[in-house]
Amino acid sequence: MSFMQAARLHKIGGQFTIDQLPIPEPGSHDVLIRVVASAVIPNLKNVTTHFPEWYPFLPLPELPAIFGLDSAGVVESVGSAVNSFQPGDRVYVNPGIGCGQCRFCNQGDATRCNAYTFMGYFGFGAGSKDIFKRYPYAGYGQYMTAPCTSLVRLPDCLSFANATRLGYLGTAYSAIRKSQLRPSQSIMILGASGTLGVGATLLALAFGASRVVVVARDTEALERLRALDPHRIIAIQINEQPIDQQIRAYIASGVDVMLDTLGAKAPAQLSVEAMRAVSRGGRIVQIGGVAGPIPIDPHPFMCAQLQYIGSLWFTPSEGAEMVALFESGILDFSLLEQHSYPLEKLNQALEDIQAQGNGFTNFHILHE
Repeated sequence: MSFMQAARLHKIGGQFTIDQLPIPEPGSHDVLIRVVASAVIPNLKNVTTHFPEWYPFLPLPELPAIFGLDSAGVVESVGSAVNSFQPGDRVYVNPGIGCGQCRFCNQGDATRCNAYTFMGYFGFGAGSKDIFKRYPYAGYGQYMTAPCTSLVRLPDCLSFANATRLGYLGTAYSAIRKSQLRPSQSIMILGASGTLGVGATLLALAFGASRVVVVARDTEALERLRALDPHRIIAIQINEQPIDQQIRAYIASGVDVMLDTLGAKAPAQLSVEAMRAVSRGGRIVQIGGVAGPIPIDPHPFMCAQLQYIGSLWFTPSEGAEMVALFESGILDFSLLEQHSYPLEKLNQALEDIQAQGNGFTNFHILHE
């Protein structure tokens, strides 16, 4: 029997420890991946410390557990029923999986499954506990198993380290698709200096938006974003002046699309202000999970034909579309500052990302 190293959490609020475990065998429809890189997520510290209290309805894997989201690596072996991948393939593992049997999973939209689960992170329903038992391995182990349907092929131009950002990028990608943003339309990204916001800005440019309004507090980050395309990007700083008033000074009719990427710690009032800058018939997409509730008056929404849309993660097919944008050169991650850590330094990485992380940094565990 062969063994591997894995960082496991043994108690909520505790530190990760390096344990030696048997290398798993893939099921008939699964693949075994040798993990090369896995993301260090800023929110993981909250998940492993506070989620049982904050969000008791979001299941965690049974401890001790291997965590690790957004993993990339090389296919080591495949199950007996797998013919779409073979050993040696470079892949990203989309951690979001469903039960595989409901009508939504059969339609290729597992994000709507009642058992939808992030492998190595947390789940969204009671069925998540079964999925955690079926797939207990994740990115903070040297090897992991995953359904073959969750894999996204990686081109040579996209490094394993940069592929660990596909989760954040995919969240924004799916949201922009739902927003129906068209070339020549305008889009506002609220919370643009964060990891989710920076990716959304890159995608908005790639989608052909005529104006990309980036809204954040950090003046330095805003200037870095504006430098990506000074002709199309408008930078708005969050200050004492209402966000909508600042935006309408540039675009009097308002923006066609708003992406709300603010996290749970942000005040909901910022979202309310920003929503007032959306034009008639515009679409507001929530992907950050800002602390609510957000008051919505139905009558103005009806009269102005506004839409408020929630968007969760992305599908493997959307991941393949994103990867094609990298392969074609439309997207690149050259602006990212790399912060690599060996597996045994995971606890340090989780501390460092709290103090040093921003939308332009890429914290990840590198296994080789």
